[in-house]
Amino acid sequence: MPNEFMQNVDRRSVGALASGALHLPDAEHTVLEQDGLLFNVRWPSPDLQKKKSGIPPGGPRDPDFNPFLPPDPELTVGPVGDHHVAILNKFPVSPRHLVLARTEFHEQQTGLEHEDFLAMALILSGAGGLGFYNGGAAAGASQRHKHVQWVPQLDGLASLRIYTSIFNDGMDDQTLVSHPGLSLKHCFVRVLADVGIPAAESAASMFRAYGSVLQHLGLRADSQGFLPPFNLLVEEGWMLVVARRQEHFEDISVNALSYGGLFQAQRMAQVDSIKKVGPMAVLAATAHPAKSV
Repeated sequence: MPNEFMQNVDRRSVGALASGALHLPDAEHTVLEQDGLLFNVRWPSPDLQKKKSGIPPGGPRDPDFNPFLPPDPELTVGPVGDHHVAILNKFPVSPRHLVLARTEFHEQQTGLEHEDFLAMALILSGAGGLGFYNGGAAAGASQRHKHVQWVPQLDGLASLRIYTSIFNDGMDDQTLVSHPGLSLKHCFVRVLADVGIPAAESAASMFRAYGSVLQHLGLRADSQGFLPPFNLLVEEGWMLVVARRQEHFEDISVNALSYGGLFQAQRMAQVDSIKKVGPMAVLAATAHPAKSV
């Protein structure tokens, strides 16, 4: 997206913060290292814990409430392509955390379409960062209305870089590969998704890769068109898809950002649980067993 779009994001953020519609994170954090991979674990500051007591990551989960139809005008940035609207995430993990929601209702678990990847590509091609998707409640989605999300590249946020540094940058588009350190059902695929790549070209590459990965991992839609739960992340020419088994490890919610190295605990007891078993065990417990490429 052009610079004016992010300037609009920032202007909307200032107004939403002033009105109380937007709640920027006020969190403490620690870094855990396991098997050469670095994971960030966040938990709310004492003041924020009081404000958000009982609210799960992403907001309240009321199946009869749709925050995206219509979206809160104080959080609405504007259209992204012909089928999506950019909305500030009310409970963001960082400044500029965006929800790219379909303008008409689609079930979150019906899977992604070319238009969803085009919305992500329009942001990624201009601003880089990380695009991601929580495919269903068991994958950490808090809302049923179809949406993907985007966060900028900032220290301490989720990133595929924790894995992709071992891969060959010269791999061709659509190359599938697994990471030897991930003992869970997953697949990486090389895609054209980065700053400067035309959005149409990027969307086509991502949509093709998505179809290949679903087939490779055996993720098939049921009679209603619902896919099994999964997470998808895209950053700097790589896509990661993880097949999910359940949302929680103990009482800790695990979503796409967790598979990018960012855990969001709600209290210190959850932080202690992650430290005790190790972040890799948390990820493995909420995904299906490994399937190598």
